[in-house]
Amino acid sequence: MLPRCHILAGLPPGVSPSSHAVEADGWIHLTGQLGRDLDNPAAPLPEGCAAQAERALGNLARVLAALGLGMENLVSCRVYLTRFEADYAALNEVWARSFAEGARPSRVCIGVTALALGAVVEIEAVARRP
Repeated sequence: MLPRCHILAGLPPGVSPSSHAVEADGWIHLTGQLGRDLDNPAAPLPEGCAAQAERALGNLARVLAALGLGMENLVSCRVYLTRFEADYAALNEVWARSFAEGARPSRVCIGVTALALGAVVEIEAVARRP
């Protein structure tokens, strides 16, 4: 079966020429989300890692909802930080609030030199249909 590319109604295009998600055999790979406002994509990003991470997670939740899934369907996430040492603790605080203990997806966190739109955090994810 060929992968199914999802361009989801009600969501703006990504900042890159990509699908919102790609699905194959029940696995859904979600394009990385920044802390941008999906209802007003031209609005500036919120200040700081915590605010951007909360919004990026909210954006992942919206993509999942459009696919009939929820955050509980996340299997793993990759988080990219431009200020790793300065923002890692703030990211962990947001993460701990966003997922119930014992129900958190696996995660890797990677320091990078830059992200699109000047973001300080980006989160991509893999989910699985039940």
